[in-house]
Amino acid sequence: MTDAFDDLDIETLRGVLSDFAKNWLAHDGVWFQAVEQAHGMEAAMAADADAWGRFAAIEAMRIRKRFSIANGGGLDALAICLSRRMYAVLNRTRFERVDANTLRFAMIDCRVQDARNRKGMDPFPCKAVGDVEFASFAKAVDERIAVTCVTCPPDEHHEGTWCAWEFTMPD
Repeated sequence: MTDAFDDLDIETLRGVLSDFAKNWLAHDGVWFQAVEQAHGMEAAMAADADAWGRFAAIEAMRIRKRFSIANGGGLDALAICLSRRMYAVLNRTRFERVDANTLRFAMIDCRVQDARNRKGMDPFPCKAVGDVEFASFAKAVDERIAVTCVTCPPDEHHEGTWCAWEFTMPD
């Protein structure tokens, strides 16, 4: 690893991390728009779901490795991994343990949706992509975890929650 960041203080490093996360999200957006312009919305959504399905598994495995989280760690491991995702730097989230076998994750602030809202645009209909993304991420943490969407655009937006997902473990 390069030593380009070794002399930076913690606040500067936090700023760099935030910039990296914003750049990553901007790349995701411009990539999607390029596919949409070249091939249409349906093709862009299909490519997006495929890419997020692959990326989410890679991200989960890297988080598990970085934080020494064993495969098969259940919902507790999933909560830690979800809280360490790249977009956790940018988006406020909430976790609720519904019961011993259910974890609910909610995206309170979503940088993408908030920007679209400020521009007067309709919410981005990310539910189909989220279904693939969150299932892939959860399976990379623990194969036994199932995911169900509670709400996500194009569903009606609920104040204080852009999307919510329930993760369950069998008894």
